[in-house]
Amino acid sequence: MGQVSRIVLAYSGGLDTSVIMRWLIEVYHAEVIAYVADVGQEEDLDEVVTKALATGAKDCVVSDLREEFVRDYVYPAISANAVYEGSYLLGTSLARPVIAKEQVRVARSTEADAVAHGCTGKGNDQMRFELAFQALAPDLRIIAPWREWEFKGRGELMAYAQKFEIPISATLEKPYSIDRNLFHISYEGGVLEDPWSPPDPEMFEWTCAAEEAPEFAQELVIDFERGVPVAVDGDRLGPVPLLECVNDAAAAHGVGRVDLVEDRAVGMKSRGVYETPGGTVLHAAHRALESITLDREVMLERDRMIPKLAQLIYNGFWFSPEMDFLLAAVTRSQEPVTGQVRVRLYKGALTVLGRRSPESLYSEEIATFDTDGGYEQRDADGFIRLNALRLKLRGLPPSS
Repeated sequence: MGQVSRIVLAYSGGLDTSVIMRWLIEVYHAEVIAYVADVGQEEDLDEVVTKALATGAKDCVVSDLREEFVRDYVYPAISANAVYEGSYLLGTSLARPVIAKEQVRVARSTEADAVAHGCTGKGNDQMRFELAFQALAPDLRIIAPWREWEFKGRGELMAYAQKFEIPISATLEKPYSIDRNLFHISYEGGVLEDPWSPPDPEMFEWTCAAEEAPEFAQELVIDFERGVPVAVDGDRLGPVPLLECVNDAAAAHGVGRVDLVEDRAVGMKSRGVYETPGGTVLHAAHRALESITLDREVMLERDRMIPKLAQLIYNGFWFSPEMDFLLAAVTRSQEPVTGQVRVRLYKGALTVLGRRSPESLYSEEIATFDTDGGYEQRDADGFIRLNALRLKLRGLPPSS
């Protein structure tokens, strides 16, 4: 299996990583340090640490990454309007690079010579972790147990856990997998693999069902500076409390549910159900503010980048030269995107009610139909003729 003496394992305390912990110790005869990333998954992390040590970990390192996650990954994605295949706001995809980056730091600080993860060989996360590892620490060995061991499924993992008395709770009661962070919750696999079957209403852990949402609407005013949200209803907030504030409001009104079939990086299609309450609101508000602050051609060029940028995030290329290039362009485009947006939340619906900005390119004097406002309507005559010339020539009979 190769010579490694110390491995840092991305550890969640669930069945897979608990079995992986013991398997690494048995197969590699190495010390294993459990690394737990707090990205707002709302778990009892003290319990996770206790479980890791009881399973055989030499140590367990917990890193609070919530601020970095929102500030350096979620907010840039919102500024870029990054949406994968028209619907997915990239909640899981955005968390992986910050987790992997910190795992490398932990490996360096503990003098480990390998990193390990619990991603399967069918999913996207193996790429997201391993591309980050190779970009940030190409000298570290990467161990992917799901691509090495002989276990065929969760039943065999349960048997292995029982053999080694690994302290895990039953994990087969939910017929789907869940990933949660401060930005979203995803549900996939199991009973959701049939794209014709609707999700069980009881499955949703965060957002209220639209039909059960309050009978009254709620309005929010969100302030942006240079494309980044900075305040809600006049209260200036840091990245984590701001996202939590908008999450709470949107979730209470049933905003942020998406059910889609997406194309995984490995080539197959996969059905996923997502709850992204605050992210849904911030994306819509940001778009609305751009509508009055971005030059038309700048917006067009930025929008051309959205599918590529979203694909890079989804496929795990956050730490790549092309990503650096695109994010630099996004940052430049956001210089005038400062102002306020008013939105209404009601029964699962999100409505933009207004937008204003000191950088606004919108001129009511020019846009109004009541007066010319300095706009010479006769100028449109020549403008139209010039734009129609190629169409006119194409429609003329051929010259003799």
